[in-house]
Amino acid sequence: MKKYKTAIILFAVFETIAISLWLATGSLFYLLNFTYIGLCIGVGLALSRAGWKYAREFIQFGVGAYMLVFLGLICKENMQIEGFWYYLLSGVLGAGVLHYAIAKIFGPLLFGRGWCGYACWTAMILDLFPFKQPQGPRKKIGFIRYIVFALALILVLLLFHYGKATKHTMFLLFLIGNLVYYVVGILLAIMFKDNRAFCKYICPITVFLKPMSYFSLLRIRCDESKCIHCDKCLKVCPMEVEVNNNSRKRKNATECILCQKCKRECPVKALK
Repeated sequence: MKKYKTAIILFAVFETIAISLWLATGSLFYLLNFTYIGLCIGVGLALSRAGWKYAREFIQFGVGAYMLVFLGLICKENMQIEGFWYYLLSGVLGAGVLHYAIAKIFGPLLFGRGWCGYACWTAMILDLFPFKQPQGPRKKIGFIRYIVFALALILVLLLFHYGKATKHTMFLLFLIGNLVYYVVGILLAIMFKDNRAFCKYICPITVFLKPMSYFSLLRIRCDESKCIHCDKCLKVCPMEVEVNNNSRKRKNATECILCQKCKRECPVKALK
């Protein structure tokens, strides 16, 4: 059972959230919602530990497609950053605020950028492209994420100012925003030959994720006494993290999406 410890702990965390929100609000939705997400994560991580090659993709599509199709398109909840600002400025503890608090603001203190590797509905499509490892040097355009982050906030503030900030407007922004993200993400993946180019340079969510992930409890650790510096782990990392360095200050340290590719590639099992 020891090797399934992480799967059990994360399922327990989400089940605790599910029960707590259910008891606090009386809404059965929260119980079912977070239990489902916890089950996808727990089962997927257990399958990963058992050696199933597509365990991460199982979680990625199980959670990502559920949030995009059911919560987004069917329930018409804006789960993008505009939805977060909308609910926050409205003073309502809506789905957008809960989603961000758990997955992207406080949750990363426990599981880092696990959202990016296991649940993001944008990345689940981008990861289907063939450019799984970056083909060239990293571009110095990461500042774009901060511009997109600021523009999202300004847009919602303007909608409030002109009395247009309604749930219907937020749903339209969700549809338009996702379409733009997919188009831009796919174009960048093809241009830079890098599936995760959108995550590295454009995605505004990383403004929350990066600083919190620095302190993450769950992280890839390197036993540097075992490492033979073959650099195989570096070559397969989609986010170009210096995983053979155990320091929290390693290169691109806050970008690890916990995809486990480096661990599978390490010939001496120096990564844990």
